[in-house]
Amino acid sequence: MSKGIKILKLIISILICQGAGAIGSLFTSPAISTWYATIQKPSFNPPNWIFAPVWTLLFLLMGISLYLIWSKGFKDKEIKTAIFIFFAQLILNIFWSILFFGLQSPLYAFIEIIILWVAILFTIISFYKISKTAAFLLLPYILWVSFAGYLNYSIWNLQINTSEPIACTMDAKLCPDGSYVARILPKCDFAPCPDNQDADSKHYQSFAFRRTNR
Repeated sequence: MSKGIKILKLIISILICQGAGAIGSLFTSPAISTWYATIQKPSFNPPNWIFAPVWTLLFLLMGISLYLIWSKGFKDKEIKTAIFIFFAQLILNIFWSILFFGLQSPLYAFIEIIILWVAILFTIISFYKISKTAAFLLLPYILWVSFAGYLNYSIWNLQINTSEPIACTMDAKLCPDGSYVARILPKCDFAPCPDNQDADSKHYQSFAFRRTNR
């Protein structure tokens, strides 16, 4: 294999993995400063800024790992199987971002990340049979996903143990007598007007305060 072909394969391998990260970020980035910022998180939750550089590095290592296997050829059945497993876990990686940040479902994301972890383990095992270096390059990846899985579980656990919202949005409804009523727990419905009559929807005004954590 010529040097030019090797370099091209390396670039393609890295771009494939970074591309998977880019797809995942389409669901992650919008949720970081909105939904993710409002939910309860454990004390060991890392700062938001750390996710992008960590995943960029991990996808880089994944790309190099893929290249080391691809450079061995693509005729051997063992190599084809290893690459197939690699792409399966890469798809699962993207799907986790969709479930957790896109659909905002820590439960489904936790179930999926367990499957992802197993797929990464199988990838490491299959790569180890072909290139030990390629397998070792994936160790930081599975360690980070292990941490992400525990973080995912902790967030889900906090959600199910929160029986009612921390605070309702500070919307106000204009009552017929000119007074305002706010939302109240447990369902954040508007409190009844003093005369116990619902105001017409045209009298509704919003002060657009966002729900915040305690």
